[in-house]
Amino acid sequence: MSYVDGFVIAVPNENREAYRKVAAIAAPVFKEFGALHIVECWGDDIPDGEVTDFKKAVKAEAGENVVFSWIVWPSKAVRDEANQKIMTDPRLSMTDMPFDTKRMFWGGFTPLIDTNEKQG
Repeated sequence: MSYVDGFVIAVPNENREAYRKVAAIAAPVFKEFGALHIVECWGDDIPDGEVTDFKKAVKAEAGENVVFSWIVWPSKAVRDEANQKIMTDPRLSMTDMPFDTKRMFWGGFTPLIDTNEKQG
């Protein structure tokens, strides 16, 4: 079964295009190292929650939006091997990110249900 990395990021609205460009540079590198599918989503309908929500999770400030993205890998092993390469790949050594990396969060997930894969 596949493995999924998920990311949530607060991005200043004026940096939308800069973020898109960074993501467009990174996506083919991730694919080269084995990613099957990459999705980058700009928040469009993010309601305020009573206890928590996407904006609170990344401490989004006025003038910022939330990016929700994920990468599908064939397996956790492929993802782990790719991450070692990604961390040292000069194409991804971007020092001027268009968002505050301290307010980004991510994690790896094993799918429970995936309508694109046979369930086992």
